[in-house]
Amino acid sequence: MQLWRNAKYGCAKGVVVFASTLCLSAQPTHITYHLEPTEPLSRFSPKQRHLLQKLNRADATHLSRWKRLIVPNRWDLEELAYSPLPRFIEQLADRPQTVVVDLPAQVFGAYEFQTLVRWGPVSSGGLGNATPPGRYRLNWNARVRISSVDPSWIMPWFFNFDSVIGYGFHEYTLPGRAASHGCIRLLESDAKWLFHWGRSGTPVIVHGHYDFSNPRPWMEPTWWSRGITLSGAAAAPSDSDIEEPE
Repeated sequence: MQLWRNAKYGCAKGVVVFASTLCLSAQPTHITYHLEPTEPLSRFSPKQRHLLQKLNRADATHLSRWKRLIVPNRWDLEELAYSPLPRFIEQLADRPQTVVVDLPAQVFGAYEFQTLVRWGPVSSGGLGNATPPGRYRLNWNARVRISSVDPSWIMPWFFNFDSVIGYGFHEYTLPGRAASHGCIRLLESDAKWLFHWGRSGTPVIVHGHYDFSNPRPWMEPTWWSRGITLSGAAAAPSDSDIEEPE
C-alpha cells in the first residue's frame, strides 16, 4: 500500500522533487490552432486524421461524431512539434526513460533522458474513478489483459504501472474526455509503441487533476499557445516504494 499512499498524497520522505513549478510552452510560435467543422473528414489525409485524433483526444470513431475539431494551420512538421508537452525537461536529464501523464490536458509524453520522443492523447479515470496523481513505475506487461473487474473489458497492449490497485496503460476507446475506470487509455498505435518501448522500473509521473466541471481546455485555440504547466510533480519513487505484483 506504500505506492498507493505516495500516489494519493503526492509526497514521500526522502524523494527528490521533480519540479516545484514548470511553465513551459511546447508549441513553436509558427503553429496556430483554430476550430473547423468536422465534415467532411475525407478532406484530410490519413496522416492528418491521425494527428487530429491526438490533438482532439479522440479515436477515429469518436472524432467522426463531433461537430467541430481543433485543427492546426500547417501540417508539414514532425508529430512531436504539435505536442503540448515540453520538448525538453531538464529534471529528467539523468533518467533513460520517463513517462509523464498530464491529467488536465489528457496527454502523455515519453522522455528519453530529458528529450520527448513520443506523445499522444489519453483517457484517464472518469468521474468517481479519477486516476490518482503521483509517482509510479512500469511493472509488467501483457499483450492482452482481461479486466478482473469485468471480463468483458479486453485491454490490448497492457502495461501495468500500479500492481496494488491494478492501473495500467492500454489500448481502448478515447471519447475525448476522462472516462476510464482508473487506467490510462491510449490510441492503439501509442499503446503498442509503449508496450515495446517501456521497461520494468521506468518512472511514471501522473500529474494534476482533470476538471470535470469545465469544457475541455484543448478545444480552445488560445490554450495551445500557453502550453502545459507542470506544477509540483515529483520524481519516481525509490524501489522501496514499489509493491511487487503477487
